[in-house]
Amino acid sequence: MKLGQLSESGDRGIRFAQPDGWDFWSYARLAELARQTSHALRIAGVRPGDVVSIVERTGPGFVGALFGTWQAGATASPLAPPMTFDDASRYAAHLTGALTAAKPALVVCAPTALETVSKVTAELGVRTIDSGALLAAGGGQTGPGVDPARLALIQFTSGTSGHVRGVRIAATALAANVHAIQAWLEMTPEDATASWLPVHHDMGLIGCLLAPLATGGDLWLMPPEEFVRRPLRYLECFGVHGARLTALPGFGLDHITRRVRPEALSGFDFSAWRAVIVGAERVSASTLERFFQLGEPAGLSRSALLPAYGLAEATLAVTGLPLRTGWQARDGDAGTVVGCGQPLQGVTVTVVDDDGNAVPDGQPGEIVVGGTSVGEGYAQSTTFDDGTVRTGDAGVLEDGQLYVFGRLGDSLKIRGRAVFAEDLDALLVAALGIPAGRATTVLGHDNGTATALVILEGARPAWREGLSGVLFPHVGGARLVPVAVPMGTVPRTTSGKPKRRELWAAHLAGTLTDRA
Repeated sequence: MKLGQLSESGDRGIRFAQPDGWDFWSYARLAELARQTSHALRIAGVRPGDVVSIVERTGPGFVGALFGTWQAGATASPLAPPMTFDDASRYAAHLTGALTAAKPALVVCAPTALETVSKVTAELGVRTIDSGALLAAGGGQTGPGVDPARLALIQFTSGTSGHVRGVRIAATALAANVHAIQAWLEMTPEDATASWLPVHHDMGLIGCLLAPLATGGDLWLMPPEEFVRRPLRYLECFGVHGARLTALPGFGLDHITRRVRPEALSGFDFSAWRAVIVGAERVSASTLERFFQLGEPAGLSRSALLPAYGLAEATLAVTGLPLRTGWQARDGDAGTVVGCGQPLQGVTVTVVDDDGNAVPDGQPGEIVVGGTSVGEGYAQSTTFDDGTVRTGDAGVLEDGQLYVFGRLGDSLKIRGRAVFAEDLDALLVAALGIPAGRATTVLGHDNGTATALVILEGARPAWREGLSGVLFPHVGGARLVPVAVPMGTVPRTTSGKPKRRELWAAHLAGTLTDRA
């Protein structure tokens, strides 16, 4: 992957979803937009080595701003647009933290986001311009490119363990991870990719935008809200239009199986759909099975479902299930855990104990990632020791395959055994029929007492009645506290994961109240 370069193909490109169809932009047309943006950025005073923050939704404007930044010799820092958050104050706090960490020379944002973003940037003294005005100032002209910056990205973590943190990703690490993904999926220019993931986040940016762009294949891109409204349209990309590759979190598969009826797939052909990468959160065996059963009549192969593990600190992809193998699962103390495959090319994975010593195969511990894709450190100048990152995730390696249990900070030792919040969430969904994402378990010590909070969004009486029976075998000895809240109450990261530590802090502060 040559940083900043787009294919000049006029035949292949990206189809951006519109309400009434698809807007096709050839790679040649996008390359011209990137060159114009690069020239405009230099006129605006951006210099090699500067950071440019980009606040754009999925569309040509994001692609032009990203590649234009690189062609100007600057470092790109994609940020979530305002509509990603349902609360204006939360968005302002998120944006303030991200800009403070990235320290951009300029913020480029969509015209529709300018008013919201400017309220924050004005207080921070950061120059801001909407992308339309930027291009107009550049006069639609292009100029010679400059050498790409050593630092390609400052990308932000999803924020499950507190405030988001910007990760410094060198151009070499970005290229290494893209190459590893291409090798893993055997990508060729004939393989089209489709995605609804937000392009400001690592999974959507690197896995579903940069890897396909570097390969030269066609892309079908939808904004997340369109996927939520019309998941069948996403499936049409594969069953009707012939896309072969995608990635999404498990809750996306759950949304599809809840909203799409089998009869709606009549006439669809999924036989060429080679890779459905499932990551970003604990992978559920039941979620994989339900999705497979929905797609099988249309030709979906069970081996197309590829559980994976990754994180922003390692650019993106760390492990993935090899093609044509089929997922495996192991039984744990609180349910089934799906294997996330083997380390990708150039990546190392070690499981260590509390002292940082590697543990034997089959013994759980903290997951440590190293290799050519690991970032340099956090934007606040923290570096990763010896080119490795301690992930804060617990897992086990067995026969070369990684099984991920959950966040170490989201676990609790009960009777000498570690219990993970993600396990308990999965148990409640399976045993009580709670829709995925509507039950969020939070674990900790309240005044010295081991406590398990269960936050139920839009709770039904049967859920509360069944909690104790389902959870007692696993959290017996801990205080069980059910909390019923309205839909949309649980704060979530930009990738949809619950912010358990924020919920725990609200509980301790007395602001998380039962509204049954």
